Amino acid sequence: MSTVPTDRSPDSTLAFLREGYRFVGDRCDRYGSDLFQTRLLLEPTICLRGRPAAELFYDNDRFVRRGAMPMRGQLTLTGVGGVQGLDGAAHQARKAMLMSMMTSAAIRQLGQLFDDEWRARIPVWAEAGPVALCEEVGRMLTRAVCAWTGVPLAGADVVRRSADLHAMIEAPAAVGPRHWRGLLGRRRAERWIGDLIERTRSGALPAPEGSALRMVAGHRDEQGQPLPRRIAAVELLNVVRPTVAVGRFVMFAALALHDHPQWRERVRGDDTATENFVQEVRRYYPFFPVVIARVRRSFEWQGHHFPQGRRVVLDLYATNHHPQLWPEPEQFRPERFTGWRGDPFSFIPQGGGDHFTGHRCPGEWLTIELMKRAVTNLTCAMSYRVPPQDLALDLTRMPAQPPSGFLIDGVRRAE
Repeated sequence: MSTVPTDRSPDSTLAFLREGYRFVGDRCDRYGSDLFQTRLLLEPTICLRGRPAAELFYDNDRFVRRGAMPMRGQLTLTGVGGVQGLDGAAHQARKAMLMSMMTSAAIRQLGQLFDDEWRARIPVWAEAGPVALCEEVGRMLTRAVCAWTGVPLAGADVVRRSADLHAMIEAPAAVGPRHWRGLLGRRRAERWIGDLIERTRSGALPAPEGSALRMVAGHRDEQGQPLPRRIAAVELLNVVRPTVAVGRFVMFAALALHDHPQWRERVRGDDTATENFVQEVRRYYPFFPVVIARVRRSFEWQGHHFPQGRRVVLDLYATNHHPQLWPEPEQFRPERFTGWRGDPFSFIPQGGGDHFTGHRCPGEWLTIELMKRAVTNLTCAMSYRVPPQDLALDLTRMPAQPPSGFLIDGVRRAE
């Protein structure tokens, strides 16, 4: 049996927070191995990267999600009791509900709502001076996804609801005020959506036919019982919150167009080039850093022992930058996706495996659609300038973003 390399620190939690997206990949390089052992939050943990590791991690016979996500992540990002922490029949029933929303027609509908929001903002930006694209897109996506899910949202509430959703996304790996804002945002959002669930069930709020609000309010679990109010709120937020998080990818797409201006012409009017560009943005830029599971029962893999109950972390960023999978991984090269056939374990910005039976993000196709719409708007619907600002990405901050939020000014509608 091979010995799994072991990090020498008695506990690596502070190192993980300090090093961010580089924590796992740098240690794998240091140890010459795609797995190593450490302690995170004082608990023994096996860290993995790479395609074989991803294929292993998404084997539901070997891993479970129950009890894997640290509570600070559940209390901010995912919510307690959501689909991310379920296994077996409970997971299948909940995931089937979420996947039923992801039809081609529904994805196009959300894309069109986002398009409409974007084009309505162009004249506003033209008069506003510098605007932070990350913040603006977050609010547009909040309006679009609420309309799409059937969630009523008054214009006066957009800023507050968008801020709460953004705080939840910012909070899991943060300490201090950024984490506290996420806790507060989660509580307010669950109370807001929980009230809507109750009003829908009572008939006081007529949710549109086929809307996510109606589906979640009427969903029954594998035992035929309706979801408790709070769990139903968590699951509806599991549609709304990740959609708003796509705003970070949109900001990265704008940054990529700025850093690689030759791609502005290549993507204009070319759907294949646009999709390749979007996929490379998803591969290259940092999004959600890791996913977490626990060993269902003890097993051996490649000569290494995985004991029952052991926490296992799969690094998404390190896998998407693995030099054996992606030649010159630190180079931004959208053409690498030409002819790509969709390997579900080598390219995992939103998780790996099967969307329907596994724990891969159900909204991945929505992400691609929204990003393609954004790239088209940035290159075809408007012109703008990028004023001097700090656009450096700090990979020690999770989630990462340029400090400025990507400012644009001089916005004009394209003729």
